Amino acid sequence: MLDKLRNIGIIAHVDAGKTTTTERILYYSGTKHKVGDVDDGDTTTDFDPLERAKGITINSAAVSIDWGDNQINIIDTPGHVDFTAEVERSLRVLDGAIGVFCAVGGVEVQSETVWFQSNKYKVPRIAYINKLDRLGADFKDCVEQMKAKLQCVPAICAIPLGLSSEFKGIIDIIRMKFVLKDDTDKTNRKYSFVDIPDSHKDEAMMYRQQLLETAALASDELMEMVLDGKDVPEATLRQALRKGTLETKFTPIYC
Repeated sequence: MLDKLRNIGIIAHVDAGKTTTTERILYYSGTKHKVGDVDDGDTTTDFDPLERAKGITINSAAVSIDWGDNQINIIDTPGHVDFTAEVERSLRVLDGAIGVFCAVGGVEVQSETVWFQSNKYKVPRIAYINKLDRLGADFKDCVEQMKAKLQCVPAICAIPLGLSSEFKGIIDIIRMKFVLKDDTDKTNRKYSFVDIPDSHKDEAMMYRQQLLETAALASDELMEMVLDGKDVPEATLRQALRKGTLETKFTPIYC
C-alpha cells in the first residue's frame, strides 16, 4: 500500500526546534506515551550519546507513526552547517518536508541552505513557525523574511493570537476557528474549535482573503468562486492547497 506511505523530513537551522517538533508528533499520534526533551537528552531521534550530550542532531533519524490508515516515516535531519551532507542524503528520498522556523530567529543561515537544497530536489514543503511564546517572537517578520530570503509564496493557514507572554493560541484560517486548549488536561491532548474572539476577527478575515487568493493560483474552480464572491467550502480550499503545495506553487504556513 505505497499510496498510504509518506516520507516526511523535518528541516531547519540548528535550534529551531526540529527534534522537539518530532517528539510532539510522536506523542500526539499516540506512538509515544511520554514526551522526550532535548535538554534532558531523552528524545527518540537523538539516539547517539554525543547528540544527547550536546543537545543537537548529528545523524538523520527515521521514526514511523500511524495516522488514520496512513503510515508516515518522519526523518529528523541535522540543522548544524557541518552536517549539511546528511541533510542532502535525506532530501533525495522525501515525499515532502516541514521547514521549522524560530519566531525569534526568523530565517537563519542553515534554513536558507536546506530550503534551496529542497528546491533542487523539488521537495514539496509546508512551513511551521515555532516558539511564538518566547520573548521577541515576531510572526509577521518571520513570514516577510521567508518571502525575501527564500523567494517563497506564503499561503498562511494559521496565525497566532498574541505573541511572547501574551500568546493565547492559534487561529485556524482554513476552518476560521480559534483553537482553544483545555488547560485542565494534563496530557495536553484536548482542545476544541471555538469562535474567533471579536478582537481578532478582522485580522483573521484579512488573512482568509489572502489565503483564498493564493490557493486560487492552483485551482481555476477556486479562482472563479473568489471572483464571484461565493463562499468557498473547506474541502475545495484544502484540495487547492494540496495541489499547489505538490506543484511547489506556494508554501502553506502554520504556527
